[in-house]
Amino acid sequence: MIDFEKTSVFKLAPCRPEDIGPQVAPILIQGEQIVACFKTVRDFVVFTDKRVIAVNVQGMTGRKRDFTSLPYSRVQAFSVETAGTFDMDAELDLWFSGLGKVRLEFKGHADVRLLSQVIATFVL
Repeated sequence: MIDFEKTSVFKLAPCRPEDIGPQVAPILIQGEQIVACFKTVRDFVVFTDKRVIAVNVQGMTGRKRDFTSLPYSRVQAFSVETAGTFDMDAELDLWFSGLGKVRLEFKGHADVRLLSQVIATFVL
């Protein structure tokens, strides 16, 4: 489960949907499509056309996984901060009704403006 008390969650880099897709396919609903995905060494976040899925890989073997589903229908507001010259990381803040704020940090080469468009498409 995402710890909503932390200031940020993950340090994400873009990855290919075909690398992550099979791992989240069992929890996707019929017709749900992956739009973008990002990963750290073990954990990853998937943006679909319905929700954000944060996967926390646990344990020594990595066989235990926590899937946190955050539907766009619960997003009240969002903010995107692009990478700069000295601050090489980009951030996406999402405020979920009844849950609080989730901050996802991305490595500088991630296109968070595209994520902003994706989220706006499904939230607005």
